[in-house]
Amino acid sequence: MSCKHYDSVIIGHITKDHNIDHLGNSVEICGGAVLYSSASAHALGHKVAAVTRLANKDADRLDAFTIPKEDIYSIESENSTTMKNVYFAPDKERRKCTCLSLGDPFTVNDIPEIKADIYHFAGLIYGDFPNDLIKKCAELGAVAVDVQTCLRHADMTDGSMFFEDWADKKEMMPYIKYLKTDAAEAEIMTGTSDRVEAAKLLHSWGADEVLITHNTEVLVHDGKSVYTCPIRARNLSGRTGRGDTTFAAYINERLHNDIEISLLYATATVSLKMETPGPLNCSRQDIDEYIKNFYSDCKK
Repeated sequence: MSCKHYDSVIIGHITKDHNIDHLGNSVEICGGAVLYSSASAHALGHKVAAVTRLANKDADRLDAFTIPKEDIYSIESENSTTMKNVYFAPDKERRKCTCLSLGDPFTVNDIPEIKADIYHFAGLIYGDFPNDLIKKCAELGAVAVDVQTCLRHADMTDGSMFFEDWADKKEMMPYIKYLKTDAAEAEIMTGTSDRVEAAKLLHSWGADEVLITHNTEVLVHDGKSVYTCPIRARNLSGRTGRGDTTFAAYINERLHNDIEISLLYATATVSLKMETPGPLNCSRQDIDEYIKNFYSDCKK
């Protein structure tokens, strides 16, 4: 029997997020890069799988996925990852994150017997993925890494979280085809707040295509040119999951389109997503309509 084939397999923990906004309003919602990323790619019509780890008692979190149930691969974990996010301003750009519990790391044996064009590492905490897992997947297909999981650490004595540079970045970059950071993460890794210069430096270390998100735009650098596209969300109620939505849309579109078209679709997709809380739940037709209405000046 032949293996299932996917455009991308997205690997990461699905969380229960306890979110508190700047006014003190509290809501519990499922989150995690694997959830937002799979929803984004699925909305655009791509065939994607999600690989996650959960404690048995938290199996109801799987209901938050928008992809078909047969494309969700859940592995038992002693604990699940649970987060608390306190936002300090309406734009949700600044927040304090606390890790309440941490899921088990992924291993080479956790990858199901499926085939994928892209292996997308959508983790949350340093330690989610050992280096040998990334290297193994680079033998199977293109590797995409969101560096949040390489920079964000959790001190489980009190749940406090902090960012520090990725010690293995220069060893691991040559295994990565698609690298995603936000502006703050790019500065941690490169020492510069200039996003163009940061992208060029990250590319010089071995990543083929570097994508950097910012609250005003998304930037891509492939070693030859720098491409940008503006974010045009009309409100920020769905700000959580911005980078995850963007990255998954971009890399899956790149299977069939050039950088400019892929970036346009990624930026329009995240702009639409940011207008509604939760993972994106729409069709490619809705995104095409959004491009028609708000990005007509960006189309070729």
